[in-house]
Amino acid sequence: MADIDITDKIGYTLLKKGIIDYETLEKSLRIKESEAGKKERRNLGQILVSEFAADHDAVFREVANLYAFREIYIADENIEKGRIDFIRKLIDGLPEGNRELLIQTKMLPLKFDEKQPDKLIIISADPTDRGIPLIARNFNVKKYEVTYCRQKDILNLIEQIIPPQNEFLKLLEDNHISVETGEEEANVDEDELNAEINKSALANLFEGSLVEAVRTGVSDVHIVAAEGKRTNFLFRVDGNLKLWHCQENTMPEAVMAVVKDRTKNVDRFEREASQDGFIQRIVDGHQLRFRVSIMPIVTTEFKNKFESVVIRVLDDRKVITDLNKLGLQGPAKGFFYKAIAKPQGIIILTGPTGSGKSTTLIAALYQVIDPTVNVLTIEEPVEYIIKGARQLKIGPKMTFEQSIRGILRHDPDIVLVGEMRDKITAETAIKLANTGHLVFSTLHTNDAPSAVARLYKMGIEPFLIAYAINIIVAQRLIRTLCKICKTPIDDNEKPDLLKFGFTEEDFKNHTFYKAVGCDKCAGGYKGRAAIHEALYFTKAIKDIVLNAGDKVDENAIREQASKDGMWTLRRSGMERMKEGSASLEEVIASTVEED
Repeated sequence: MADIDITDKIGYTLLKKGIIDYETLEKSLRIKESEAGKKERRNLGQILVSEFAADHDAVFREVANLYAFREIYIADENIEKGRIDFIRKLIDGLPEGNRELLIQTKMLPLKFDEKQPDKLIIISADPTDRGIPLIARNFNVKKYEVTYCRQKDILNLIEQIIPPQNEFLKLLEDNHISVETGEEEANVDEDELNAEINKSALANLFEGSLVEAVRTGVSDVHIVAAEGKRTNFLFRVDGNLKLWHCQENTMPEAVMAVVKDRTKNVDRFEREASQDGFIQRIVDGHQLRFRVSIMPIVTTEFKNKFESVVIRVLDDRKVITDLNKLGLQGPAKGFFYKAIAKPQGIIILTGPTGSGKSTTLIAALYQVIDPTVNVLTIEEPVEYIIKGARQLKIGPKMTFEQSIRGILRHDPDIVLVGEMRDKITAETAIKLANTGHLVFSTLHTNDAPSAVARLYKMGIEPFLIAYAINIIVAQRLIRTLCKICKTPIDDNEKPDLLKFGFTEEDFKNHTFYKAVGCDKCAGGYKGRAAIHEALYFTKAIKDIVLNAGDKVDENAIREQASKDGMWTLRRSGMERMKEGSASLEEVIASTVEED
């Protein structure tokens, strides 16, 4: 091993520890060799992370270890205000341009060394980055030491110290929007509307709302015309809508015109029909898509043609490709893995809109995508790009129904049908599952057993249902308690939990919490988690379905599934409470009482 240099040692170490495979190492070394003469050449770790999506911290922890960089662990809740002020003061003293380079390099000055008061400790997600010395020398200190710190901790700290500026909203501070209009007419004068639109200001407001939505983890932006020259901008955060901005003294038609002008595939002058379009933007260096739905609405001002706009934020960074990160609990996890490991059959996800069905399906699909199989998806619309799958383009020349009919002729192995919306779609999905294909799809039902009844009512024969389905998973998203302010329940609240189904033994083994609320969360909640009800089709379940007469006995299915080990949605929610991540109120609101 004497002829192996330090970079090869990094690759060898990462390979030995299973962080990368041999093929990835070979490819990355070839890229490194091709960049050898370039000024902006990258080291092996940087190539692995940027080109092959290797785990950043797994790679650079080993890089730091080999180069003898110290590791410093930072938890953002442990950073006191004095430390924040110290870091901010040093950053504010940097020359122009260095601040942006510091953020790009993912480094921060943390503190002076306790043993050497003149030595500044610098933390970095990549201590080998060539930009570090360029910035460090501008801190005007005699000595400095570069240390390694986890990327997520650095980013959390940077967000606290240097919150990203919303350039569009900043422009609004100097350009207050107030578009006064005369008496509105039933038929909007387009020339007058054009003259009255303060395009730059309204455009900044709209673009600013998109940027803010991405940065604050918003799932949907609602823009709703209202009476009295008002337009409300609402954000959906963790499942709940909240008012973000109310645009007053402006014709709602003017706001809508700006939205439509920036949306592809919609007609600005159409105000009485529903329209669907999309927007693409680069926010903080990431390409994002926004799905736009426009619908006409009625208000008390009948002569006005008001509209409502809902914009879904499609951020590919939120796509989960690892099933372990979905949080499947108890028997649901084993049932689900068993179902998708079968060579054929159908996996059905049920639940209301916004319950995370698509997220679960895409994560499951990523487990079975392989270069040796043809994976087709039929979705309307396509929301996320799935690597390794052929996602059929639905449009005027190939409708959803046409693609469903034609898919059997396209030699599929695995198929994702976005939704079984009617008998034709359901029959095709069932037929695929019964002819040697693995199929993934969704249904809108309240729980897993009722999905069987829904298919039966669609006109699907019981024997087809029994032999086609591998598993039906009902899913909900519940808000999780804020880790900072959640508080153990009081003794006088225990009877409510006992009535709900918990036991004295549960109180001995677990701590139950309630929502409080602080400046870091929304009323005591921050983030969401999934709860599941997994109905695996055992022989006993299949027999119940096969013996269905005029009606599927949902209760019999539910009772047998419980005997087979299925947790109901409520039981899954109760387990979240035992974990300390959910409140009683949230579980009650998201699940129904069991018979």
